[in-house]
Amino acid sequence: METVVINITTEYDKALEKSAELLKNGEVVSIPTETVYGLAANALCENAVKKIFVAKGRPSDNPLIVHIAKFEDLAPLVAEIPEKVKVMADAFWPAPLTMIMKKSDKVSNVVSGNLPTVAIRMPKSDYARAIIEACGLPLAAPSANLSGSPSPTNAKYVYDDMNGRIPLIIDGGNCEIGVESTVISFAEDPPRLLRPGGVTLEEMTALIGEIVVDDAVLNKLEDGAVASSPGMKYKHYAPSADITIIKSDFETFKTLCESEDNITALCFDGENEKLSCKSVTYGDESDGYSQSARLFDALRELDEMGATKVYARCPDTKGMGLAVYNRLIRASGFKIKVI
Repeated sequence: METVVINITTEYDKALEKSAELLKNGEVVSIPTETVYGLAANALCENAVKKIFVAKGRPSDNPLIVHIAKFEDLAPLVAEIPEKVKVMADAFWPAPLTMIMKKSDKVSNVVSGNLPTVAIRMPKSDYARAIIEACGLPLAAPSANLSGSPSPTNAKYVYDDMNGRIPLIIDGGNCEIGVESTVISFAEDPPRLLRPGGVTLEEMTALIGEIVVDDAVLNKLEDGAVASSPGMKYKHYAPSADITIIKSDFETFKTLCESEDNITALCFDGENEKLSCKSVTYGDESDGYSQSARLFDALRELDEMGATKVYARCPDTKGMGLAVYNRLIRASGFKIKVI
């Protein structure tokens, strides 16, 4: 299969026309969003959705997120819209925010991972919503990477993973947020945070009150447990390198990195200049949003430079830092050293 790349910033009409044609014909197209690039297919066509799993090499028990262009697209996909969902949608959508509800009969078990619920979001990206509008379909779209590897934040990384696997990649430039959307379930009360992202726990709690943070946000999903959201599996977003998160101050981190052979440091901006070992940076220590925008690119850069053993600086877990930490602990397979 030949994989074509169309830049939507320079060929807008062509990008919409070609992506809509393929999506309506049951094909898979990689689309840009504000979080990461998605691997999109018609959410109402089981055969089309199954092609996503084939392209990613992804287990079919992992639920997918359905993307819509406007609030009116939500009702046909769910059994009911809880009042708190309406409040959240009014305050945040379009946004890097996915909300889980009881699904309607229109949503197949292939999309929901055999769960009675469906995860839905309205992306902030104008390009993503324009593609959804152009094809007139809700789009199931996980991240456009091979299963388990870091999610792609630009079209180059999508091409690296998906060349020959899908017919079309829409290039919309670099993603603004850099990590996948927040996922919160309204299938129970109080709502449950399943995956942190660009809409923070603090922002949501200020709006709707109590939110339970699922244990799997910061810990391993128990053996045999069903993943109720994407991104809950044991090891995810991982480069080839072996990563250990180091919880310490910088001087202790520096001493550790420089006391062993063949260590590559994953550190904050400016710290690389103080290290004698190889290093990759992933944002400002005090800015979770800069970290999220850089993290997945940094993980891929570790592979590109041939890193085999990585010590990573630990981010704060407040605000956007929670989303960064959630991705990093999964990239490391939950290997954490406190010093």
